[in-house]
Amino acid sequence: MGRERRPGRRSARRFRRLAGAQSVTCPAASLAAPFDQSTRFAHKRLHLGVCGSVACYRATDLLRAWLKLGVHVSVTLTDGARRFVTPLLFESLGALPVYGGMFEPGQDIFAHLEPGQRAQAMVVAPVSADALARLAHGAASDMLSAQALAFDGPLVLAPAMNPRMWTHPAVQANAALLEQRGARFVGPDRGGTACGDEGRGRLAALPEIFLAGLRALAPQDMAGLRVMVTLGPTREAWDGVRFWSNPSSGLMGAALAVCAWLRGAEVAAVCGPGVTAFLPRGVRRLDVTGAREMHEAARSLWPDMDMGMFTAAVADFSPDPPECGCGRKFKKSEAPEGFSLKFSPNPDILQSLAAVCRPGQKVLGFAAETTPDMDALLPLARAKLARKKADLLAANRVNAPDSGFGAPTNSMAVADAHGREEIWPSQSKADVAWELCSWLLRI
Repeated sequence: MGRERRPGRRSARRFRRLAGAQSVTCPAASLAAPFDQSTRFAHKRLHLGVCGSVACYRATDLLRAWLKLGVHVSVTLTDGARRFVTPLLFESLGALPVYGGMFEPGQDIFAHLEPGQRAQAMVVAPVSADALARLAHGAASDMLSAQALAFDGPLVLAPAMNPRMWTHPAVQANAALLEQRGARFVGPDRGGTACGDEGRGRLAALPEIFLAGLRALAPQDMAGLRVMVTLGPTREAWDGVRFWSNPSSGLMGAALAVCAWLRGAEVAAVCGPGVTAFLPRGVRRLDVTGAREMHEAARSLWPDMDMGMFTAAVADFSPDPPECGCGRKFKKSEAPEGFSLKFSPNPDILQSLAAVCRPGQKVLGFAAETTPDMDALLPLARAKLARKKADLLAANRVNAPDSGFGAPTNSMAVADAHGREEIWPSQSKADVAWELCSWLLRI
């Protein structure tokens, strides 16, 4: 007679294996760079709700990332969440206060009203099916649902549950009702869940939730505007495997795209190759390779835009392909003596689109320069501003370690068409983006 197998043992092993696989999260220091370095959210107040789910431990990374920006974060753990994590964990990371049950001894009698009186935004991550039902139908039988009922600011919800639970008509009806009332949903994502099922139910990627929280805290002074950003390098092929390019990372352009989205704009990002900076799903991304392809994409978008931010490090010239053609590798043995490449000019994307601006459109251009110091940078910014007929021109020294390609910071010389000029010391690209967006709004 064989050994009797303990029921549930295989399921438990699978649960531990899948839970462990999901525990690889983005460190708090790298959520949606460069906005993990922004100083524009310091002293804002956010309330974080955490519901019972195997994904609830991931809320600690969100907490740490918001705290790093100087955001004051309070937390409420539901009874289900406290089965997975403890209030002490969130308190030790810096959350203040951390609320428990509705009638816990020593808790303020009006604790269910406090987030609505103090916080400027509320994020529930993860939010369970039970919590969605309470929020949708105005229940106030536990601390978190009562706090949400008394909260009249932006509400962000990041569901996490079994895929079959998420697709149930009752849950979908509750989510639709909440969305109709103004709640902002992030996810859930599609993939494997802790129970082993596949489908839509996973907690959304942490950078998506992190930025959704920031968007709920940000002023919506760009709402209704349509913004196009070009970013990254271009690659100009000269045979089947080689290209002419530069080491631009697209980080500055990504900062501008995210900043405009955080402040309410509808954003399209035309990205050159190799751009890995995180862009939220709310930003429409168009991937291109060469300068002519980027020009065509930007030109097709431009008539419908209110602002254009031309940050891409576009190659000014493209190599003419060798006589053998560019579809295959050009072999060294095929090169004649004294072999050289010829180059042809690429379209000037900034200048050509600035020349066809309709009334009300605004243009921000960038200049990557190699100058000995910042004082020599401003005349170059002023000259390019006039030459390209832009509204605002930002120049940086790419030969400086704090403002070169791929650096997390930038030091800028900025000039506008009305004669205003400034030199900015080194600061995060997120803060540079914030200041440039504000400047464009004032022009």
